[in-house]
Amino acid sequence: MKKARVVIVTAAQPIPDITRPEPRLILAMLKKGLELLIDNLKAEEVLRSLFRPGEKIGLKINTIGRRALSTRPETAVTLGLWLAQTVSREENIIIWDRTEEELKEAGYKLSTSSSSLRIMATDTRTIGYRRDPTVNRNIGSLFSRIQSELVEASISLAILKDHGLAGVTAGMKNYFGAIHNPNKYHDSNCDPYVAELFETDYIRKKHRLTILDALVVQYHRGPSFHPRWAENYQKLVFSLDPVAADTVGWKIIEELRARKGLPPLQEEKREPRYLLTAERLGLGQARLENIEIIETEV
Repeated sequence: MKKARVVIVTAAQPIPDITRPEPRLILAMLKKGLELLIDNLKAEEVLRSLFRPGEKIGLKINTIGRRALSTRPETAVTLGLWLAQTVSREENIIIWDRTEEELKEAGYKLSTSSSSLRIMATDTRTIGYRRDPTVNRNIGSLFSRIQSELVEASISLAILKDHGLAGVTAGMKNYFGAIHNPNKYHDSNCDPYVAELFETDYIRKKHRLTILDALVVQYHRGPSFHPRWAENYQKLVFSLDPVAADTVGWKIIEELRARKGLPPLQEEKREPRYLLTAERLGLGQARLENIEIIETEV
């Protein structure tokens, strides 16, 4: 079995304002991460291997934590513009989340222009949810029209956080923000719901890449921001395997918790069991022995 590859890129020098990182640094981290994902390909070649020319690409971000703990505009917009220059056009890139209010409070400037990078939400006028539910195993949900209709390919550009119910929220659970009823799927540590939602066609067939914004990691009392348990981590995490990316995210959170004297998630009865469910469904690798981790600095 070929191991899934996860790349962790660290900013070598301290970032002066972690809530507003320098876009040039972020671009350098993005390029280095992608270069290490696939051997013998440059970063731009990796993008061209993942996306068709002119493809409509969605960047599903997470802004529930507002400016303090959300996918940073400096990360998402930098990636969006680079994608536009490399494989598509600005008007074909959509940076999005659930609500316009959350986007604005996270520092994003909304745009629905047909000639530039689009930044919008499911509650943006004329968008909304599909009328017909998507059903898969225990899932029955209305999908955002952004994920279901407006984009052909998807990147989960998520925040890495502890979660009081799921244990870990990262790239896969980020897609809870693509449906109208995520509150229905938090029983049993969100297992099997995270995996079964990802298995739906609107996600599994469109998802191409996971990037975890781990510049700040909430390792306890998440998903909301608590500065006492938030680590200035200065990393981005990359993988073509959505399960492996989140498994390594889980490893990072456990390491931070141990360093701070907190018990492992298993002791608190909230380890992210949905990752093993995702592996059983054939969505990726959930065991560290089957994951190759590459770490580097920029």
